[in-house]
Amino acid sequence: MDNVSQLDLSRIPQELEFLIELLKWEPEEAFPEGLTDRYSELDWELFMQLTLHHRVYPVLTPKLKRLGDRVPSHVTNELTHLFRRNTFQMLHLTAEMEQLSQLFTEQHIPLLFLKGPTLAHELYSDISLRTSSDLDFIVPIDELEKAEKILLDRGYEKDDYIQTVLNDWKWRHHHVTYFHPKKKLKAEIHWRLNPGPSKEPDFTALWNRKITSGLTKTPVYTLGREDMFLFLVSHGSRHGWSRLRWLMDIHQLLNQKVNWKRSFSHLEKYDYLRAGGQAVYLSSSVFGSPVPMKGIRKYASLAQQAVFYMENQVNLHTDPLPEEFARYHKNHLFSLMSFKQKLFFIMSFMHPYPEDAQTLPLPAKLHVLYFPLRPFLWVWRKTRSHALPQGD
Repeated sequence: MDNVSQLDLSRIPQELEFLIELLKWEPEEAFPEGLTDRYSELDWELFMQLTLHHRVYPVLTPKLKRLGDRVPSHVTNELTHLFRRNTFQMLHLTAEMEQLSQLFTEQHIPLLFLKGPTLAHELYSDISLRTSSDLDFIVPIDELEKAEKILLDRGYEKDDYIQTVLNDWKWRHHHVTYFHPKKKLKAEIHWRLNPGPSKEPDFTALWNRKITSGLTKTPVYTLGREDMFLFLVSHGSRHGWSRLRWLMDIHQLLNQKVNWKRSFSHLEKYDYLRAGGQAVYLSSSVFGSPVPMKGIRKYASLAQQAVFYMENQVNLHTDPLPEEFARYHKNHLFSLMSFKQKLFFIMSFMHPYPEDAQTLPLPAKLHVLYFPLRPFLWVWRKTRSHALPQGD
């Protein structure tokens, strides 16, 4: 397979360079000679901040302990505390996941867990080595009501944030969120892997290729390796690989036994080949992962674009996202799309948005009129927004 050239990482902080070197280091190997000397003047507070931002402290903590007094004790102590807290969180999620799986099975609702403890177990063989704040699982779209009832009966509360017109929620969105106020848990029911407009495997195909997790006694199902790669690629690229944890997941999977011919066939079929090439190139250049595909060099520029997120420590969950980052991210996502995806994306703007119904409320039976009215309503909103006094 093709080799990759190194990315230009000259503008990332040395603290992030050191963090990456530690992530690459396998403890059973000798510690890279002179590494700590090379980074003798680290800003340890920034190092801590980056470790938390990239969600890699579970993997990093055991390695830092091996370095002894070469790492300030307050850094090791704080990360050890976070490591233990994450371990308890993952055990808490595992127990809830097993009970939910049993409840859904009793109601004859098939479900596949996408992230959380099953992903940590499949990729790292140890749930304490990956963070997770919630349980994500996917069910057939016609089972959503029954799935929601199970969560509500269990004490979860729905975060009803989705606004919709003409049932666009089915393809514009891909999950709905629920919170359990007493257990302090969050669960997300998916009916798609990703938000639309995009092509992806239907639930039946995912279910037929599922694997049974070896984490629990009660059967818990998750995505097959090839579908897992598709999901991790689509999810990570959608977030600009702005957290190294997502890239570490790719690295772990690239080192496992996967039918790569079938996997890249999936990427091609569902128009994620550019995102997949970017992921493999990034993982290989940053972590030295194996490259299981040909023609990888043509994805070099896409991989380099993702370095922007590392250089600027971009947090896409910041609200509001700084305009510079928002504009860059929007353009970057568009560059990852295939021609067909770009066409669908542009065409999707012609479908009415909930904002159209807010601008001009109409009875439900007349909602079809939003199609011809949409361009005029969009211009009206833009005109009004520019006409408002600054500060309003």
